[in-house]
Amino acid sequence: MKRSGINRARTLRRGGTDAEKLLWSHLRNRQIEGVKFRRQVPVGRYIADFLCVEAMLIVEADGGQHSEEADAVRTAALEAAGYKVIRFWNNEILGNTGGVLEGIRRELLRRTPHPPTA
Repeated sequence: MKRSGINRARTLRRGGTDAEKLLWSHLRNRQIEGVKFRRQVPVGRYIADFLCVEAMLIVEADGGQHSEEADAVRTAALEAAGYKVIRFWNNEILGNTGGVLEGIRRELLRRTPHPPTA
């Protein structure tokens, strides 16, 4: 079962929606608050779109294929495992990228310890 999750994550990393690709271009290489994000990562029986282990934060990019009921079950399971899950619609990522990135940045600041700046 674990191997199939890894293989599925690899397949998802090769593809991705335009919104996921755009968001990844801003999350990769520690561009937001210096934290590392990983893309399409198995977490339990789910695959997180974007995961920051340091902040225990999962960012999900939701398109038309998502059902609110299934997303609620998934979010509850991931939050029970200690993660905070934040979701953005693909059209929001594409049309308001700055606002989405600011929302992610704010959540990171709430969840990660930062030394005081001099």
